[in-house]
Amino acid sequence: MSAAIQTINLTKRYGRTVALDQLNLTVAPGTIYGFVGPNGAGKTTTLRMLAGLLEPSSGEIRLLDERLDREGRASQRLVGYMPDFFGVYDDLRVWEYLDFFARCYNLPAAKRRSTVEGLLDLVDLAPKRDAFVQSLSRGMQQRLCLAHALVHDPPILLLDEPASGLDPRARVELRELLRTLRDMGKTIVLSSHILSELAEVCTALGIMQGGRLIASGSLDEVMHQLGNTRRLKLALVRGLEQAQAVLRATPGVGAIEVVEEEAVPSSGVVMLLIEWDGSPEATADLIERLVKAGAGLAAFGSTTNDLEELFLQIATP
Repeated sequence: MSAAIQTINLTKRYGRTVALDQLNLTVAPGTIYGFVGPNGAGKTTTLRMLAGLLEPSSGEIRLLDERLDREGRASQRLVGYMPDFFGVYDDLRVWEYLDFFARCYNLPAAKRRSTVEGLLDLVDLAPKRDAFVQSLSRGMQQRLCLAHALVHDPPILLLDEPASGLDPRARVELRELLRTLRDMGKTIVLSSHILSELAEVCTALGIMQGGRLIASGSLDEVMHQLGNTRRLKLALVRGLEQAQAVLRATPGVGAIEVVEEEAVPSSGVVMLLIEWDGSPEATADLIERLVKAGAGLAAFGSTTNDLEELFLQIATP
């Protein structure tokens, strides 16, 4: 199977307004794919069409090599959708809420019970099974709605702003849950404005602007496609001069800045920030040359604000 999700010239118009303009997207099975873009870029429109909730003006959607028809039957079986604004039934207990939706998918009684208990364990709500939905915190309600999207065990999950409104601990828990779902074989597409979350959990990204997909791939690939220079941070315990010599002689290295030479005097750590537009393979070669030259690397990685800077770059008129 070549793709979990494929769109071909997918377009959505509202009168003269083009909300989505000839989207050609391919998401491989087992991917956590993140949509990045300003409000109105077309992220939610795309997710709703993949879920079969909006009819395209033109173009084609294929889910696991099955073409999505106008009635959305393929999406009903293959997709679990979690919208950005979701409703819950306050007068139901947690297990009743999930049991209700299991009945909607015609799960037999024995399977309903095992499905509900399994989902409560998965999203860590088993201790709250008999609580009323309105008594749950925001983070718990998010997890409950994710469990709702999983009731029929779909291979594809579409999550619109799943971390919206969550505190830092709940975001960490959600991130770990998404990785667990990926390990279970799920393909996940999510949108978010919490860009650092996408960078940490997603294996691929799509940059949306004005209804068009302007870049797609891994973070490194997206940065390269947009011609954006990455920034790398190096923590050195020794060999500052050797490292600077290697960096100056390396094609693709721009500005080199010592940002915290004496931030932790007792540790002897020197921090370097460099501009870098090399490929992942070139990055691996650079690390090898630094080590061979005698640079003692305590840490090496991209700075955490790459995606934020990229977002500002595409969102600024």
